[in-house]
Amino acid sequence: MGQEECCNTAGFVKAGGEVVAVCDMSEEAARAAAKEYGVSQTFTDVAEMLESGGVDAVSIIVPNKFHAPLAIQCLEAGKHVFCEKPPALNAGEVEEMIAAADKAGKQLMFNFNNRARPESVELMKKIRAGEVGSINSAQSKWIRRTGIPGFGGWFTTKALAGGGATIDLLHMIDLAMYFMGYPEPAQVLGKTFDTFMGDPGFKGPWGIPDKADGVTDVEAAAHGFVTFKSGQVLSLQVSWAEMIKREEVSVVFQGTKAGGKVERLFGEDGLDETAIDTCELYTQVDGKSVNTTVEVPECEDMGRIDSAANFVEVIEGKAAPLNQPSEALSLMKVIDALYESSNSGRAVAL
Repeated sequence: MGQEECCNTAGFVKAGGEVVAVCDMSEEAARAAAKEYGVSQTFTDVAEMLESGGVDAVSIIVPNKFHAPLAIQCLEAGKHVFCEKPPALNAGEVEEMIAAADKAGKQLMFNFNNRARPESVELMKKIRAGEVGSINSAQSKWIRRTGIPGFGGWFTTKALAGGGATIDLLHMIDLAMYFMGYPEPAQVLGKTFDTFMGDPGFKGPWGIPDKADGVTDVEAAAHGFVTFKSGQVLSLQVSWAEMIKREEVSVVFQGTKAGGKVERLFGEDGLDETAIDTCELYTQVDGKSVNTTVEVPECEDMGRIDSAANFVEVIEGKAAPLNQPSEALSLMKVIDALYESSNSGRAVAL
């Protein structure tokens, strides 16, 4: 199992859930995962698993192309769904997922785990308490210098992934819009770049094996600007491979009462163990600039465990959902528009 599977399992258990089955097209992979996590049942067919009984909810961790069809299949079978990011290949697929969830009367949530990071939780408390005022503008980044996840695999195949760095690293775009109150987007201007795609010197330290006969037809980086009908604005930068100093994962915002930043900086190896997390608030007091460090517990999993735990708590009526399907739809509309703007060379109205 990868990091997502490990943390999701830990989160479900933390909230009192029980992982009762593993489904994978590879029987060997399913059995290995079941053995590692003490799961009693394994399946290679989703329909068979859904009909087996004892399954109330399904966690979907597969290539992006299969997010929507699997989610819809599970929802139609009466199961709650927790889906990895991105929500789907495009906004149209998210609309179909939402329709299926509404018809089934089941929860549909997405693993926007950075919302569950201690830094994000504390900043959101201050935003909701009115300490920040209205957020006028924000800047979101998830940038890597050497972070291409292999060549020729599903990550670099548009038909399977929907896009490259933009759709893969959309977490900070989501987090910025979350802080801003998820305003309705009005216009998107953006440009993608495929510089360094195919260059092995820009592969990530955790990348998947290359496929010599595979496809590499997605972008390595994107820059964009979003205006909202509320008058707020957002600039964004995402990259797998770009000439920057180090990997940075951040959202900075400017409010009418205070500004703020949540940031994770990585060392040269690009691994979580070398990352430094910071959370700050910027205010003016008696005409003087005051920068406050917001102290929070360390969280090496970037909120993944608590994000999964929230899903179980929502199903049981013990917590409010950290994300709504309507927000996932709005996010994918922005991503779709960015790709359209890059292709057309013009701003796209929404």
